[in-house]
Amino acid sequence: MTEGALNLLSREVTLSMVATPSEGFSCPHWRSNCLSPTGEQKLDIEHLGRASTSKPPNDGPLWEEALVGKIRTMSALQKSQVLEAIQCHIREHTQLIRKEVPNAGLQELLAALNLELRQPLEKTFLFHFYGLILRECSCVDLVRRHLASLLELSHQSSGQREGIAVAIGIVSSRHMQEVWATLEHVGRTRFLRTVFTSPDSQQPEPDTHWRWAGSTSLLCYGQMAAHAGAQILPWVDNIVSRMVYYFSCSRYDNILKTSFLSATIMLLKALRQNSTPSYKFSQIPELIQCLLCILQKEPNFLTTLFREKIILIIVGLSNLRPGLKPMVKSQILQTCLQSLYTLPPTETLRSSLPPLDVAPDVTALYRKSMQALDLLLQSLISENKSVDELCFILQHMEPWLKSDSSHERQRAVQTIFLFLKYVVDYVGLTVSRLARHPREGSQEGGGHPLHAGPPDRPAHAAVEGQGARHPEPRPPVRVPPPAAADPAEGTSEFTYLNKMKNFEANARRKSEMKFYDLVKVLDGNLTVAQHTQLVLTLLRGLCSHNHLRCDLASQLLLMIVEDHSIKAEQVAEILQGLFQELPSIIFKNALQTVMQAVSVLGTQHTQETVEVILSLCHPSERQVIPLWKALASNTQLARKVLTLLYVKLRLRPPKELIRFTQQAELISLLALGTIYELLYTREYKATVRWAFAGVLVGLLTQLRYLFELDVVDGISDYQEDVLDRKPLSPCRTCLEALKGLFWTTNYWEVFAYLKLLRGWELFEHMETYTEGVTLLARAMAHYDCEVKAVLGQAVISLKSSEERDNIVAILIITEFLNSHELTQYMSRRTVDNFLSLGLNNPNQLVRAMSLKGLSSALMHPEKVMLLRNRLAGLLDGFVGPEPKDLMGLMEILGDILHRLGAQGVGATSLRMAQHLLQLFDDEQADVRGGAILLYGDVLYSGGKKYQQALKNHAFQALVPLFFHLADSCPKVVMKTKLTFLRCAVLLKWEFRKELFGKLAWGRGLSAENDVFIYTVESNLGNYHRFLMQALTYLSSPDRNLKQAAMKFIRGMLQDYFPDLCICLRKADVRTLRKHLEILKQDPDSMSRRFYSSFLEDIWELSQYVTH
Repeated sequence: MTEGALNLLSREVTLSMVATPSEGFSCPHWRSNCLSPTGEQKLDIEHLGRASTSKPPNDGPLWEEALVGKIRTMSALQKSQVLEAIQCHIREHTQLIRKEVPNAGLQELLAALNLELRQPLEKTFLFHFYGLILRECSCVDLVRRHLASLLELSHQSSGQREGIAVAIGIVSSRHMQEVWATLEHVGRTRFLRTVFTSPDSQQPEPDTHWRWAGSTSLLCYGQMAAHAGAQILPWVDNIVSRMVYYFSCSRYDNILKTSFLSATIMLLKALRQNSTPSYKFSQIPELIQCLLCILQKEPNFLTTLFREKIILIIVGLSNLRPGLKPMVKSQILQTCLQSLYTLPPTETLRSSLPPLDVAPDVTALYRKSMQALDLLLQSLISENKSVDELCFILQHMEPWLKSDSSHERQRAVQTIFLFLKYVVDYVGLTVSRLARHPREGSQEGGGHPLHAGPPDRPAHAAVEGQGARHPEPRPPVRVPPPAAADPAEGTSEFTYLNKMKNFEANARRKSEMKFYDLVKVLDGNLTVAQHTQLVLTLLRGLCSHNHLRCDLASQLLLMIVEDHSIKAEQVAEILQGLFQELPSIIFKNALQTVMQAVSVLGTQHTQETVEVILSLCHPSERQVIPLWKALASNTQLARKVLTLLYVKLRLRPPKELIRFTQQAELISLLALGTIYELLYTREYKATVRWAFAGVLVGLLTQLRYLFELDVVDGISDYQEDVLDRKPLSPCRTCLEALKGLFWTTNYWEVFAYLKLLRGWELFEHMETYTEGVTLLARAMAHYDCEVKAVLGQAVISLKSSEERDNIVAILIITEFLNSHELTQYMSRRTVDNFLSLGLNNPNQLVRAMSLKGLSSALMHPEKVMLLRNRLAGLLDGFVGPEPKDLMGLMEILGDILHRLGAQGVGATSLRMAQHLLQLFDDEQADVRGGAILLYGDVLYSGGKKYQQALKNHAFQALVPLFFHLADSCPKVVMKTKLTFLRCAVLLKWEFRKELFGKLAWGRGLSAENDVFIYTVESNLGNYHRFLMQALTYLSSPDRNLKQAAMKFIRGMLQDYFPDLCICLRKADVRTLRKHLEILKQDPDSMSRRFYSSFLEDIWELSQYVTH
């Protein structure tokens, strides 16, 4: 607070509360611009010119120094006698304070004390004298006794109250502890008696002797603060708390109000003279609440300067530390504005006064009160020179700009105008930053572009009077007549309207560009909190149904984000706000711009953006997907996002550190769910392929981690063909993500291999988990699925300290030893080193698998020849009328094939394939199934030299395999599907993936027909060979195979009859007729009907076949 304002407050309250009579009534339309330093001093001089006679308390009257000197020469006995004499004199002259001190009696008293004072004495001289003597007394008991006696005096007279307070203040400068203790005692004994006498009760009025004891106490505490000097700070919070207490507990009247204000002024001035900037006061908000209470109780007319004084006191208190909290500031602004703005209009201020003997100068009172309000606003913005504070203050003005009373609107506009002018002149902001403040803009001519609704007309008119910006004038648009008689005139009107349309569009673009520039200027000067509010305002503007407004909001949002002005700590609130508004954005181009802004934000703050989007909702909720898509707008950002998700996937606290209720909140589960969703997001397809190896190992180890947490509910009851919107369980999500990783990256052969072997089901149980990982790695090695990258990730995981990482890594590495391409990526020595590392692992499975890898054929090439020779010898077990233990033999052969891996078995593969083909129709289902499954492995074991021969053999097996798709044993059917698909892959059919879809999920005749078409259409020119192979199954004892053969032959004859006419020979037709004739005598009615249905087709076919 300025020195001038303090001096203004320091004059005697009882004299200054009543205004001087007015010489004439006149009210200028505008008050002075602002309280600049010079203007403030002028205002202070004006106040000091009226009855301002008080001096600073520490300066004392002119006679005090001489009097103190005489007191110090007095003995203790003499001091005690003087005190008793003064006390007796005061009691005898209770009315002397209202008059001049009777010089005769007082001079007689002073003469008896050998004191001669010639100067005119002040009213409170005796109390002053009394206090000086007590101050100079060294006897504590004497001081306490006389202080108690002093406070026992009557508190009815204002002069007596002031005199007691003066004496108390003087004594406290040396005996603070004794004074404080005495006041506390009086407060607990005397004051509480009056407090507990309720004015609404039937009890008699309290003794007038003590009725205003609270007011005396307030003045005492004020004088204590004024005389405390340098020791004020240790006592200030206690003093303030007692002032608040006495004000709150005393009966409210003008005496209490005046005493409280006087005490507060004395306290404030003492703090101004003795406080340090670093000291923090704790009771200031409570003191301000008392002042606001007084202000609220002021009558709605002006007869005193109470309003001005209260506001000026608040100005002084607001400058103390710590700064006021926003809630306190808000209460101050609301109360002060309410108290001043609701006064009657200036022209009726005089007429609204109650009857008075002397009418005050209401114009001067009003002017001074409004100047105090201006000073309050200037003080608040000077304490916090930020746009945030500016907006906070202006928000409290906004309701008054919409008031129904014109004088209230005018006062608000005037206050805002002077306030903004002060900010421009002294705080340092430019007019361009203020003129279009969002809340002020809505009141001015143009309005805020993001706010719907018309501007408030009265406020608009008022601000226009201050030279505020005006809307740009537009030329009038001429409306064409209803019917144009002259075509040329109609064309002219049409051209004119087009010009006007272009003019308005250009004007709008210019306006938008100006607004862009304004936002850029504001953007660089806002605090973080204000900047966030600006962005949130733009986000709310995105929901507008006005296309232009929505588009403008989106463009401004993009501009702010591209300006790199958003801090990391703002990302959370901004993205949360955007997520709430996202469903309400109805314009596609605006949504695209917003997503572009999200992309830029993600580029600048990738980690924060990913973390916030993860926390917005469950990953399965589709409304969050647009935000993830936005982060895939460029390759580098998409890779960063997926890398962060992978890192968070690996944040796996131990089970003992996780409470059950926290499982759903694990960051690794949120990352898992998000990865699962992004697998099926087109924008992330290339990125997932890039991160394939890391995601694969992360998912495998995550699934084992979930098993360790025992969160396996819902993993086995999943049905692929049931559309259920219920979110998947964590384990099921992980497994589906693992499957989706291969499907969406077009490694569908690996997916199909496990699907048709029911290998994915192995991942549903902890007991078969390792078997599932082994089978998956085997399929990847077989189809060369990212072997190099996955091998690198496995090596890293093998060095990890986590057991689950070691297990997954060693299972993958040992299976990859059978890959055709492994030696291209890693030498035998390197492999040996890694496997040797596993031998020292504490986990038994890791040690065992490492040992198995070290004993593989890749690590010991000499084993290849031994295994091949052993395989050739075992093939003789297929020869003979009754081979023994075919299942055991095939199991051993399969194991040898697996151990040889990339080395292959050469020509032996053809012999083995032939033996296995003969077992396709074995009576035992296990033998059929085993032979069919092993046949698929044999087809890939011959190496490049025998690849073509094996392809030819696979072609011969197509029809038998096709028929066994209808085998009576479901297990045989499943194995047949896999081998049939492997034949299709080997033969490089065009619709291999579609074929797998039908084999895996197809049902009924439609699926059978599709598989038939894929088979035949993929082998152009071989129709007759298929037909001849199918004929042999017409005599099959297996009814299912026989029916499958009849369906196949029917399809060939119906759909490919012209082709058969070209391909078949007469000998083939005779063979066909021969096999059909067998059906003529078949006991099965279906077989006989088949013969009858196609006998004519066979005859017709024989007519067309000529060679």
